[in-house]
Amino acid sequence: MFINRLLIAFCLISFGANSQVLKPAKWNYSAPESAQVGQEIELVFKATIDKNWYLYSSEFVCDGPIPTSFTFTPHTSYQLVGKLIPVSPIDKHDDSFECDLKIFKGTGEFRQKVKVLGLPLKIEGTYDYQVCTDLTGQCVSDNGEFSFTKIKVTGKSTPTQVRKPEQNEPKAEEDLQPEKNDLKSSDQPSPALTAVTLQQWPPITGPVLDPSLKQDDSQSESLWGFFILAFIAGLAALLTPCVFPMIPMTVSFFTGRGTKFQALIYGLSIILIYSLIGAVLAPLMGPETANHLSTEWIPNLIFFLVFIVFGLSFLGLFEITLPNSFVNKVDQQAEKGGPGGVFFMAFTLVLVSFSCTGPLVGSILVSSAGGEVIKPIVGMFGFSLAFAIPFTVFAFFPGWLKSLPKSGGWLNTIKVVLGFIEIALAFKFLSIADQAFHWRILDREINLAIWIVITALIGIYLMKGFRMPGDTGKDAEDQTVSVMRVSLAITVFTFLIYLIPGMWGAPLKSLAGYLPPVSTHDFDLISAANKEKPNEICDAPKYEEFLHLPHGIKGYFDYKQAMMCARQQNKPLFIDFTGHGCTNCREMEARVWSDPQVLQRLKNDFVVVALYVDDKTELPESEWYTSTYDNKVKKTIGKQNADLQIAKLNNNAQPFYVIVGLDEHVLVPPKPRDLKVENFVRFLDSGKAKFKK
Repeated sequence: MFINRLLIAFCLISFGANSQVLKPAKWNYSAPESAQVGQEIELVFKATIDKNWYLYSSEFVCDGPIPTSFTFTPHTSYQLVGKLIPVSPIDKHDDSFECDLKIFKGTGEFRQKVKVLGLPLKIEGTYDYQVCTDLTGQCVSDNGEFSFTKIKVTGKSTPTQVRKPEQNEPKAEEDLQPEKNDLKSSDQPSPALTAVTLQQWPPITGPVLDPSLKQDDSQSESLWGFFILAFIAGLAALLTPCVFPMIPMTVSFFTGRGTKFQALIYGLSIILIYSLIGAVLAPLMGPETANHLSTEWIPNLIFFLVFIVFGLSFLGLFEITLPNSFVNKVDQQAEKGGPGGVFFMAFTLVLVSFSCTGPLVGSILVSSAGGEVIKPIVGMFGFSLAFAIPFTVFAFFPGWLKSLPKSGGWLNTIKVVLGFIEIALAFKFLSIADQAFHWRILDREINLAIWIVITALIGIYLMKGFRMPGDTGKDAEDQTVSVMRVSLAITVFTFLIYLIPGMWGAPLKSLAGYLPPVSTHDFDLISAANKEKPNEICDAPKYEEFLHLPHGIKGYFDYKQAMMCARQQNKPLFIDFTGHGCTNCREMEARVWSDPQVLQRLKNDFVVVALYVDDKTELPESEWYTSTYDNKVKKTIGKQNADLQIAKLNNNAQPFYVIVGLDEHVLVPPKPRDLKVENFVRFLDSGKAKFKK
C-alpha cells in the first residue's frame, strides 16, 4: 500500500503556524477631478488581490461568505444613484455552503454613481470585504475607509431631496446599524466568580503569544515524510520486471572492466538525472498548481486519466515506452567510456526502465504539487537514492549478488498489484471533479464500493485465483501459493474488512483524505447513533441567541467570559477564531471536530470559545474601545474579536486555533486549518499536557 501512503503527500498541504498579519488585498479609489452641481459622476474602487487569493464580490444569493460592501456616510452635498456595480466578477461554486458565488482574482473593481448636490462636496465612508485562498484554506476579513474630498465642484447647491433607496443600493451608515441586543443579566459574571477571579488572577487582557511559539516545523516534517515515501517508491521500483534483472547485468560490467570509482559515478549519475527531472518540473508544481488541483475540475480529470493509463499499463494492457531512436542515441554515448560514458550508461538505465518507473515517478510528481517548489526535487532525490543504492553497492561488493532472488513471475505479480493500486487512487481525482459539478456519480459509498472490489481482486490475484497477461512461465502454471503471497493476501483482505463498515457510515479516519466527504454518504448509520451528552459550562453565554457552536458543544462567544469560566473550572481555554463566511472553518467543524476523539476532548478537557471576526452586531457604547493596532474605534463583536487576534497573536487568518492557560499565555503553537484528525488530536493533547505542568 506504499502508493496509497505516498498520495498522503498530495492530499495534505503543509500549513505553517507562523504568526503573521495578512493583507492579501490592497485597495485604491478614484473619481473625476472636477464636476458640476447636478452632474452624475462615477466613483471607482479597485482591489489588487495577491496570487492564489480571491475576493468575494458584492452580490450573490448565498448565506455564508461575506460580500464586499460599501457604506457611505450621509451628507447634503451628494446623493447615491442606483446600486453598486461589480465589474465582471467570475463564477465559483462553494461546496461547503452549497451555493454559487461571484469572486474576483488578480484584480477586482466596483463602481458607484453619485449625483453632486452642492458645495463643499464630501463623500466619505467605509468598506468591508473578505478574501480567501484554497491553497492554505485561510480566509481574511478586513475593512478600510475612503474619502473623496478633493473633487473641484462648480455651480450652485440644489435642495436636498429625501428619497427611498433603490433595491440593493448601498445604504447610508445609520441605516446599517443593527438593533441593540437586550443582553441578559447573565451577560455579567456572577459576583462569586468575579471575586475569585480578582483575588487570584490579574485582569483579563487577552492571550499572550510567547516568542518561542511563533515558529512551527510542520513544513520540514512534511518534506522529510515525503522524502521517506518517495524513497519507499524507489525501492518498489527495483522490484519490477524492467529493473530487477538490470542489477546483475549492470554489476557484471563494473566487475569486468570498470572501476569502483566508475560504479560510484554511475550511482551518483542516476540520482542526478532524476533530481534534474524534479528541478525542471518544480516551477510547474508551485502554489498555482496546488490551487488548481484543489478547486478546478479539468486538472483533476486529467490526473484521473493519467493514473488510469498508468494502472492499465501495469496490468499488462500495453507498455509505456520511449522512442527507440532516442534510447539508441543515448546508448551510443554510453559506449564511449570515461566518466561521460558512465553518465550515459545511467541515462540508458533510466530510459530503458521507464515503462516500469514512469508511473511511479509520475505519481510522485503529482503528489508533490503542494505549493512548494522544493518538493518535486526532494521527491525525485528520495526516489533515485533508493533506486541507485543497489547498483552501487553490488558493484562494490559483487559477491552479495548471490543473495538476490532469481528473476521470475513474482516480479510481474508486484507490477500487477501496483496497477490495481494506481487505478484505485485515480478515483481520488475524479471525486474532486464530481463534487465541483455535483454530478453525484461518485458519492462516498460508490467510491468505497470501487475500492472494495479492487481490494478483493488484489487478494484473489495474490492467491492465484486468476492470471493477467504478463503471468507466464512455470510460476504461472504452478498453483502452489507461497508463504509470501499468503502473507500479502492476509494484509489485503484485512484492509478489505476495514473498508466494509464505511459503507454504513464508519469514518475510516486513515482514509479521510482520499474519500469524498461524509456529507455525500446517503446511508449513514454511524452518525445517527453518535449523540453525546452536552458538556457543562459556568453560566449562560453572551450572544447565544444568534451565535452557536457545532456538534452540541456548549461554550462561549466572548473571550473574557470564557476566560473567567476556564479559571473557575481549572481548564485550558480553547479559542476558535472563526467567521460566519469562513468556508474552511465549516469544513474543519464538519470533518475534524465531528470526530469522536476530537469532540470528546473539546467537551471534557477545555472551555471552548468561538470568536467570530466578521459578526456585525454593535456593542453598547460603554464597550467600545480604540485599538492600539490601528487606532480605530472597535464597535462590533467582529471588529473586537479581529482586533484581539491581530493585536495579541499577530495573525488575521481563519480558521485559527489557540490553547491558552489560566495566565493567558499560549501553551503550544497555534494551529491553522488541518484536516488530519490525528494532527488535531495531537494539538489538543499537547495543550492539555502543557497546562497540567
